[in-house]
Amino acid sequence: MDSRVQVSGPGDIAGKSCAISVRNVTQRYGDAASPQSVLALDNVSFDVRRGEFVSLLGPSGCGKSTLLNIIGGLVMPTGGEVRVGGRPVHGEPLPHDVAFVFQESTLFPWYTIIENFRLALKFQGAAKAEWKCRAMAALETVGMASFAQHYPAQLSVGMRQRVNVARSICVGTDILLMDEPFAALDEQTRMVLGEDLSILLAKTGKTIVFVTHSLAEAVFLSDRIAVMTARPGKIKTIVDVNEAHPRSPDFMLEPRFSTLRNELYAMLRDEIRLAISAQRDPQAKGGASS
Repeated sequence: MDSRVQVSGPGDIAGKSCAISVRNVTQRYGDAASPQSVLALDNVSFDVRRGEFVSLLGPSGCGKSTLLNIIGGLVMPTGGEVRVGGRPVHGEPLPHDVAFVFQESTLFPWYTIIENFRLALKFQGAAKAEWKCRAMAALETVGMASFAQHYPAQLSVGMRQRVNVARSICVGTDILLMDEPFAALDEQTRMVLGEDLSILLAKTGKTIVFVTHSLAEAVFLSDRIAVMTARPGKIKTIVDVNEAHPRSPDFMLEPRFSTLRNELYAMLRDEIRLAISAQRDPQAKGGASS
């Protein structure tokens, strides 16, 4: 490995405020004795600092999305523990602590953009007197305030994802969990939204856990990158990026950017081959995983 690539361990963050703690998390689907049983995650441990951007990077089927859902309380793990803000997560959503941004738009198509915000804030219990100001302020942050009265179908895919990010800001949680939110976008739009996300992090200090398959996206956005193995997913290593937010596109032209991206690929190459082999022979790794 190139000596310029800094690698950190997945354990406790000494002297830092911890927003998310994942300890020995295991997720198995089905009875362990059954040949159809799937071990999706195996003894995963890592921490996320407050205000940090951590990407989960690994081959398809390694359990990245499953891990994200466990952190957010959408899935109860088979074993281990997750803590958010020091409090244990028990497989229930945390609307006051955590907001999600998914790959597919979750906007209701029969409501305008501003009405979608009203529903999100109503679910969270926001006071009626404040919801519209909060919604417009969040839309302004991503440059979408002028589209508040439009319907989702009137917006491009990239614009809808801007709105989804704004909605996650609007609910006011300290933590954002983002599951490949830019995967359906063209490369140019992904780059622009990545820049916007870096600016958002610098302005708000939110804690973000971000699932991606893109090496360049992970390097450009992340403070640290958790590299996962092929299924069953484990943390292979955690790579430090050490670049201040907000990040300029010029960062992608620096030799250090290419070095990090190439080292990540070297770490993942064998895992990707294992994942491909498992897809050809599901029984070799115990079935498929999300």
